[in-house]
Amino acid sequence: MKVVTEKIKFCAVLFCLFAAVTNAELRIKVIGGAEQAVPIAIVPFGWQGAGAKPFDVSQTLSNDLANSGRFNPLPPDEMLERPLTGRDIDFEDWRILGIEVVIVGQLLQTGNDEYTIQFQLFDVFRGKQLLGYRQPSTGKQLRRATHLVADMIYQELTGIRGIFSTRIAYITVEGKPPDQRFRLIVADADGENERILVDSNEPLMSPAWSPDGRKLAYVSFEKQQSEIYVQTLRSGARKRVSSRAGVNGSPAWSPDGRKLALTLSKTEGNLDIYILDLQSQMLTRLTNRASIDTEATWSKDGNMIYFTSDRAGQPQIYRIPARGGKVSRVSFEGTYNARPRISPSAEQVAVVHNDRGNYRIGLIGLDQGFMQVLTKGSLDESPSFAPNGESLIYATRDRQQGVLATVSVDGRTHRRISVVRGDVREPAWSPFVRN
Repeated sequence: MKVVTEKIKFCAVLFCLFAAVTNAELRIKVIGGAEQAVPIAIVPFGWQGAGAKPFDVSQTLSNDLANSGRFNPLPPDEMLERPLTGRDIDFEDWRILGIEVVIVGQLLQTGNDEYTIQFQLFDVFRGKQLLGYRQPSTGKQLRRATHLVADMIYQELTGIRGIFSTRIAYITVEGKPPDQRFRLIVADADGENERILVDSNEPLMSPAWSPDGRKLAYVSFEKQQSEIYVQTLRSGARKRVSSRAGVNGSPAWSPDGRKLALTLSKTEGNLDIYILDLQSQMLTRLTNRASIDTEATWSKDGNMIYFTSDRAGQPQIYRIPARGGKVSRVSFEGTYNARPRISPSAEQVAVVHNDRGNYRIGLIGLDQGFMQVLTKGSLDESPSFAPNGESLIYATRDRQQGVLATVSVDGRTHRRISVVRGDVREPAWSPFVRN
């Protein structure tokens, strides 16, 4: 009974809004876009190698750029020509179709399980090459190599670093209580290339990426109580870092990767924010009130901790110096603001906001404090910024089905990553991987 009570309390404290259901395959559907998406053409890539083409580079590029909401790729069957190199392009043909950018290229086999994606990017109206590159890859890494090409193209055309080669982590649930399976999954940003990191018949919660993108911290109940683990993605090795009495929850990495901010109840039973030094296991207590203090996140410079607290009677966002000190309130609009996440620019904080009875994703400007509601669902939760700050991923519901979705920070572009069967929750977007 004690374990069950702890689980119920833990989920309630973290302001979870969803019940669990079942299996997960991801599909992307763009349900809104920028008003003036740029018309582009990604000509089907040529293939130079033995046997059948091992991967459709041009289709993946088209999907990536279309999913950004900024570009509108021309269907191949509407193209007047299909050049493979820049010297074969008739720019007048593309001007007639109103195309502003043309991408041509080839996939080359350069050795045993060795490939090169060769591409060129052209400004149609000026007839000028903007970018040309040769991206090497193995057969297994062709999808990732194509995402890297999409990142280059996106940055060249927008001046903003692309996020197509980044990854997302999320939790899925199969079955109904008391017979459920929980999985922690990592996938490419487009939902492909899924990899199950943890498979358990006990709850998994709160995945959090390390700053270098090589590890995940998360909460597991596999030993009948909440514990926090850190797992290395490449090797699969994991380490239990907090199994203190009571609740161990909501891990959040410091910008230098040396510490975790945690929610702990310890033996007193009250939930407070602590900082754990991962090497020394030294704990520093930051809050000490008869209130629920949880869901900590770090400022980009590591000097401040933002968190959710009901110390004023309802959940709101507060901050406290990471070294300890005076607590100040951040959110003021509405009766419920929770799950803070700081933007890469450090100018905004994303929250779950109660908007006239609906739980939606909002942005609070840290300078002026104004709230902007970005989503239109009734149960939207767990916002997480893309590492370039252009969009957020979050969990929501669609016709009683659990889905992931993204929204641009201006609220114009919406993208849904729907689950074929079942439910998915608590997404976390990876940082840019450090070389």
